[in-house]
This record gives sequence, C-alpha cells and structure tokens, in this order.
Amino acid sequence: MTTTALATEDIFAIIVGHAREVLPGLDDHAFQFSDSLRDLGANSIDRSEIVMLTLESLSLKIPMIEVAKAENMGELATLLHARL
Repeated sequence: MTTTALATEDIFAIIVGHAREVLPGLDDHAFQFSDSLRDLGANSIDRSEIVMLTLESLSLKIPMIEVAKAENMGELATLLHARL
C-alpha cells in the first residue's frame, strides 16, 4: 500500500502503534480520535518521538511546528493525511 492510499484512520492506527511503543502501560487502552498524547502521559520528548516515528513511517518531511497545532491524535492524523 502506498502512503497516498492511506485513510485518516490508517494514519491514526500508525500513531496509536507508535504511542504504544513509546508509552508503557497503554497496551489495553482503547484509543479515540479525541485522545491527547499529553493526557495519556506523554511528555514533550515522548510526543516528539511519537510524531517523528509516525513521520518516518509515512515518509513525510514536514516542520515539527506544523504538527504542534494538533490538539489531539485525531487532529494529528487529519493533519498528516492532508500532507500525503
């Protein structure tokens, strides 16, 4: 599957996968689009790592300041989907 064929939900799933890698204890969490990484316990370094891993997975190169605008995981997925 090419990255252009990905839906916002697919990108959300990638973000969730990286959040589970970086943040221990979220294996059983039922992630929602409205979830905030900060509210899930991610500090700024954790959030940066999750975003960087997601950008690498999608082969996207965009300024981090652009993704900082996202208030929650759903907004992040939508923002990244628009950049594919």
